[in-house]
Amino acid sequence: MRGSRLCPPVVLRDGGRGVSVTTDPVRVGILRRRIRWIVAFTITYNVVEGIIALIAGGIASSAALIGFGLDSFVEVLSAAAIAWQFAAKDPETREKPALRIIAVSFFALAAYVTVDAVLSLTGLREPEHSPVGIALAAISLAVMPFVSWLERRAGRELGSASAVADSKQTLICAYLSAALLVGLLLNSLFGWAWADSLAALFIAGFAVKEGREAWRGDACTVPVAALTGELEIDDHHHDHDGQHEHA
Repeated sequence: MRGSRLCPPVVLRDGGRGVSVTTDPVRVGILRRRIRWIVAFTITYNVVEGIIALIAGGIASSAALIGFGLDSFVEVLSAAAIAWQFAAKDPETREKPALRIIAVSFFALAAYVTVDAVLSLTGLREPEHSPVGIALAAISLAVMPFVSWLERRAGRELGSASAVADSKQTLICAYLSAALLVGLLLNSLFGWAWADSLAALFIAGFAVKEGREAWRGDACTVPVAALTGELEIDDHHHDHDGQHEHA
């Protein structure tokens, strides 16, 4: 068997540097509390951001800004899934359902934003200038990378695939902020309405990619490497795993 409780401690390779998954109960408790605080901040920030983006996007008929606002609420759902997981006495038992919730939220976002972008490209909607959207995108671009880094670091040390997946969801906010900022600026400065739709389609494509990765996640610590795409599992873990399966 290879359930999460039976997964042995592993050493992950990150750019040639070992990253150990902690098993110390005190450290685990600190990391879990840290993740809960990060999640609380993420939920609060994204509720405010989402409301502002949806209102501004509706006024400007901006598919990209509406998609950005919806992504904010998807992030709230993702963060809530992590909060639900880490509220349990044994968070590992809720790992896989949390990953599924995150994945489905990505797919729903991609579907809506794609439809909205197509409507804009076909001329059924004409996006207008949005100074509020530009300011909002710039603020998120400055804040979200740091929040993502904090959660990802804690999640990797815990060996939590869902926490890492949620940190990537937060990092997506930074990428989307950049895409949104470019699209809104091009539309405002040069009147290129199609730039707004392209930014929205970029958001949708990225959401599909991240949704697929989250869906393929597993409750064991190993998929942290698969989710980040940066970590290689130390060879001794494979040897241990092989012995474990043959036992």
